[in-house]
Amino acid sequence: MPKSIIINKHGGPEVLELVDSKVRSPGPKHIRIKNLAIGLNFIDTYHRTGLYPVKLPCGLGMEGAGVVEEIGSEVKIFSIGDNVAYASPPLGSYSDERVIPERIAVKIPDGITHKIAASIMTKGLTVHYLLFKTYKASAGETILFHAAAGGVGQIFCQWAKSIGCKVIGTVGSDNKIDIAKKNGCDFVINYNKESFDKKVLEITKNKGVGVVYDGVGKETFEKSINCLKPRGMMISFGNSSGMLNPIDIKKYIAPKSLFFTRPALTNYISERNELEGSATSLFEAIKFGKVKIKIFKEYALSDARKAHEDLEARKIIGPALLIPNE
Repeated sequence: MPKSIIINKHGGPEVLELVDSKVRSPGPKHIRIKNLAIGLNFIDTYHRTGLYPVKLPCGLGMEGAGVVEEIGSEVKIFSIGDNVAYASPPLGSYSDERVIPERIAVKIPDGITHKIAASIMTKGLTVHYLLFKTYKASAGETILFHAAAGGVGQIFCQWAKSIGCKVIGTVGSDNKIDIAKKNGCDFVINYNKESFDKKVLEITKNKGVGVVYDGVGKETFEKSINCLKPRGMMISFGNSSGMLNPIDIKKYIAPKSLFFTRPALTNYISERNELEGSATSLFEAIKFGKVKIKIFKEYALSDARKAHEDLEARKIIGPALLIPNE
């Protein structure tokens, strides 16, 4: 019988339970997928802990790739046997098999494996909207990206470098400096050893940067504001160090007429044409060598607890996967 991971209560990795799952037949506009690889993302820990509330009991995970095994009566885009990937709610990708809405899946092109697709959908589509939609970075521009050696960071820095940006990246330990540099960073700052805001101003000759991309959150917010030039944009897209406190606009935003945004992937791929366009751009970036993906680690689905422990201990450097039980 197919297996899946569920939670019946919020808490640490110990609340993850591997259970038998009865997979229903798809509704008219749904497809049933056999997952071959499942993306592991930090947001999964937010759902597990309740930082992002979910109705219990609940599955986990929003990203995966596999093969279509059954289609609903009104499905038009996919056929049985198609290779597909997805990165949107509903939760439940931590499973051998599942049923999802047709509208959230895309076909995987030739040359892209299920493992690569599952490792890049959430992270790669996030990078796409950050770099090309939320703030359109341009060639020659100096930009700042926090957690440059992480899964999102590695993709972001490569892609930004490919369009001609000068990338300043921060990392949390010295062993991540080389990783960030190899993935396109021109400058790398260990924010646990140096005041990154002072270093950024030194690099930019006190001009600051036009944009800060911050998935770290509470630990980096104030100094990130210091790094911005007048009318710059602060993009807070994650909170691995904790949620931001309420922002004092008069203190942080008004003095330099800054822009602040808290974007979410779902708002950039909710329309079918946006999802397909973004996914096509991502797959092409990989096929043409602008972005190279190296999967850091694979875990069995049954080892999801260990995977979450490693995520929260920041031991995972780069894309990681859960592999369904054979």
